[in-house]
Amino acid sequence: MGLFDNVLGGGESLIRNEDALDFEFLPKVLPHREKEQKSIAECMKPLFQGRNGKNIVMHGPPGIGKTAAARHVLKEVEEKTDDIHPIYINCWQCNSSYQIIVEICDQLGYRLVQNKKTTDLYKVVASMLNKDGKSAAFIFDEIDKAEEYDFLYFILNDVYRKSVCLITNFDTWLMSLDHRIKSRMMPQTMAFKQYDEKETRDIMKQRMGYAFPPGVWEEKAFDKVASKTFELKDIRTGLFIMRESALVAESQSKKRIEVPDVDKALENVENFSVKKKEDLDEPSQEILSLVKDHSGLKIGDLYKIYEEKGGKYTYKTFQRKIAELDQNSFISTKRLKGDGGNTTVVEKKLTDFQDKG
Repeated sequence: MGLFDNVLGGGESLIRNEDALDFEFLPKVLPHREKEQKSIAECMKPLFQGRNGKNIVMHGPPGIGKTAAARHVLKEVEEKTDDIHPIYINCWQCNSSYQIIVEICDQLGYRLVQNKKTTDLYKVVASMLNKDGKSAAFIFDEIDKAEEYDFLYFILNDVYRKSVCLITNFDTWLMSLDHRIKSRMMPQTMAFKQYDEKETRDIMKQRMGYAFPPGVWEEKAFDKVASKTFELKDIRTGLFIMRESALVAESQSKKRIEVPDVDKALENVENFSVKKKEDLDEPSQEILSLVKDHSGLKIGDLYKIYEEKGGKYTYKTFQRKIAELDQNSFISTKRLKGDGGNTTVVEKKLTDFQDKG
């Protein structure tokens, strides 16, 4: 064997399909979410008979397939019929009723939105969806990020045939929803559980098959990625580690991804967030900076510093903001038991991912 047989040539890459390492990538088969997909499909099934569908609220931690399961069902709806409009909205990106209704108009192919009020656009959407026996399957992802819920009231009240799927990280979100909307929606609820270790490995193995040519991954290197992904309970972070490991190996012109490449990639997890910091509102950015400056404090002690610096939130709202930052992988929290009961410790990002010794 020559000295340079294992070196990548110019323009070569270890990654065959980088899109498969994006969490929003939809594989042909979504493993270990069959039961959840069937429940979503049951809610949308009446639309195929020209009847009103059912509504559902899905909740669970980030990175466990809620969005992928819902979008997978929506994709099947789109492929099966032209009589049901599939509409997906991320409420992190569109968080006001106006932004949401403009996005719905765009997905319906209506572009004349300039100088029109929200109420005018509601009428446009209702007219488009209610004519000719058409129906609509709505998915509102990260619904807890919406600043208002007028758009939900409109859809539930004015769109004749629809199914509404709401996705949130928080199991208590539905309790905060306005009673007028909740009574019209009468949703089913579905909790998404964490993947177990075997399920996590299966999912990462599937993505590896989509993203990389056969034989690129050393088995022990893949085992380490799968193990860390299960440990972190977040497929998104696991995909990031997998991509970073490949880039580390490529930077050294290697033809295989090995354990040292994964170790190096794990150093970069500190800089990985599910969301961009710039997408946070200003108060959340201030709290994030506070955590980074005072990592490792109990949440009560952290709140005292927050108050001293002029923070306006109540303790309950501060706790909720901390939970949101944790859910979106900007920080990490852990519950500790003490003589006085349980307490929460807040830390900057997820740290110390590499094995000791």
